Amino acid sequence: MTRQYFGTDGIRGTVGQAPITPDFVLRLAHAVGRVLKRTEARPTVVIGKDTRISGYMLESALESGFNSAGVDVVLLGPLPTPGVAYLTRTQRASLGVVISASHNPFYDNGIKFFSSLGTKLPDAWEKDVEAALDEPPVWADSPNLGRTRRLDDAAGRYIEFCKSTYANDLTLKGLKIVVDAANGAAYHIAPEVFHELGADVICIGCKPDGLNINHEVGATHPEALIKAVKDFGADYGVALDGDADRLQLVDATGRLFNGDEVLYLMVAERLERGEQVPGAVGTLMTNMAVELALKARGVAFVRAKVGDRYVLEELEKNGWLLGGEGSGHLLALDKHTTGDGLISALQVLQACVRSKKTLAQLLKDVTLFPQTLINVRLQPGQDWTSNALLASETQAVQSELGNEGRVLIRASGTEPLLRVMVEARAAAQAQGSAERLAQAVRAG
Repeated sequence: MTRQYFGTDGIRGTVGQAPITPDFVLRLAHAVGRVLKRTEARPTVVIGKDTRISGYMLESALESGFNSAGVDVVLLGPLPTPGVAYLTRTQRASLGVVISASHNPFYDNGIKFFSSLGTKLPDAWEKDVEAALDEPPVWADSPNLGRTRRLDDAAGRYIEFCKSTYANDLTLKGLKIVVDAANGAAYHIAPEVFHELGADVICIGCKPDGLNINHEVGATHPEALIKAVKDFGADYGVALDGDADRLQLVDATGRLFNGDEVLYLMVAERLERGEQVPGAVGTLMTNMAVELALKARGVAFVRAKVGDRYVLEELEKNGWLLGGEGSGHLLALDKHTTGDGLISALQVLQACVRSKKTLAQLLKDVTLFPQTLINVRLQPGQDWTSNALLASETQAVQSELGNEGRVLIRASGTEPLLRVMVEARAAAQAQGSAERLAQAVRAG
């Protein structure tokens, strides 16, 4: 059975269009509740959301659906996705539910789920839910309806958890930090975390109105953060996305550091403290310079498919702790069960404070390779895998690059596009090689 509704990160779409409609979301919650009741007589779920205006509507639908199946509900209010994962675990809930479309515009929304341990759920569970959606509902009678309550101090509990991941013997005193919460779920949390650890905090993107989430602010629009860091003379800038599981960092000069560089820093910080780091996980898109730098320090490196769930799978398979994507999804499994932008930022700032070095100084041995990415539209029925010209050109380019670059060709999962990426030490070589390969795709 293939999944009809679930994608790589829950169910997502445009509000008011299937499946992001209140009637479907009510049915979804009812189906999930029935799946939970197969193994638990009285399940409890926690529900958190970001700041989209549609969150209220979808929250009500989820609450009704769960209650109608005899499932109790705890409402957390606006809370980052990793905060929901944390409270699912600490509240001993049966399931965590997040209403968010992450870095998407306000008119999108989505539903994703966490296990009782605060981890992503397997494909098999999602297929069970989809099968239950096809079954007729079984409404609980009045004595057996679920009950709903609100956890009033959800934000405070998560703030304390984030602070606990920062070294007790260190402080952020003396640092001026710009915090950009993307007008999203961390708007009332991220500033407090840095402030309570001693930093002088300047906020942007911390005034949500239901419609401005991710709008020209946040991790997907770092220009606002770069400008604010320069304007206020700040030491660092931290940008999160709408649900605060993604991170971008800026230093005092306005230089932007991506997730690949942050992953290296997280590994290096542990090595400097004498910890063992046997390996780390990136993705097919992780910059080759990071792979070479990690291997030079004796750290094995494995590439997963693009997507934080695949990074997590590789980490669990290898028994490792650190992984991430260039987009800013970082995993530190010794700190949290899921990617957390706030905790990742604290790990990097901890490295800077402890070493008394800037981000640029800590990354002096890592110079990212230039990457050229060209999207080539495929014609209907075009089979790029049997393109002999592309195969020969790919082999030729890889031979020319040797160990100083790489080629990655992959089909888009959502559009009829072939993504052609070439990485090389010289930007001109990356550009020229990518154009050669793109032309071979078009010729085929």
